Amino acid sequence: MNIISYNLNGIRSALGKGFAEWLSSENPDIACIQETKAQPEQIDNSVFESLGYNCYWFSAKKKGYSGVGLLSKQKPDKIVYGVNNELFDDEGRFLRADYGDISVISTYFPSGSNDERQQIKMLYLEFFRKYIKKLQNVRKKLVINGDFNICRLWIDIHNPNQQQNTSGFLPEEREWFQNFIDDGFTDAFRHINNEPHKYSWWSYRAGARPRNKGWRIDYSIISNNLTDKIKNADILKDVVHSDHCPVKLCLDI
Repeated sequence: MNIISYNLNGIRSALGKGFAEWLSSENPDIACIQETKAQPEQIDNSVFESLGYNCYWFSAKKKGYSGVGLLSKQKPDKIVYGVNNELFDDEGRFLRADYGDISVISTYFPSGSNDERQQIKMLYLEFFRKYIKKLQNVRKKLVINGDFNICRLWIDIHNPNQQQNTSGFLPEEREWFQNFIDDGFTDAFRHINNEPHKYSWWSYRAGARPRNKGWRIDYSIISNNLTDKIKNADILKDVVHSDHCPVKLCLDI
């Protein structure tokens, strides 16, 4: 099972930058998309269907904002749109596909761009953890892909000493992430790679990407019962259709 997770910062913009051609070459079994910034009717499914994908979209009510998607070569047994919470579902933040006893999730966590949004972000963190704990009772094998908008470890952000008061690297956010991992999950990339300076997002400002002044905020988090199935996990830093890059997970299933 080859899975790509990618915050496209606008799927229509990414398509104009060659995303479909790259997807055809990469050819994952599943692509989890975040920040589509589009309504389903604004996305040309035929582009992806011609590559053999079934298309699923869960968009925000606000046009041009947020939204997640999932492209799958195999038709899922079940698709679940949202988390049955109006606040978060109105922002299009969660999509789940079930394949046998494995569930693959595409999620886009809120960013703390201001005090109000930081409060909503913390609410989502609390809700998401409880939601996933409950889901684990019935779906034991979870593959959670997406933009968490949090750097989990000190090696996941440039200049960590200077960033501790910045949303995305706040102590309470990192504490939440560690508690989430302790609930029975594995950070797939960090399971096999402990090198610093491995990032998945760079600001458009001040030449951050060429200088690799980045953040690792995009993840594949898998339940511990799948850890021994990790064949490879990587960050595809040279793929450029967005201010993020794709992260890749290969499971031997």
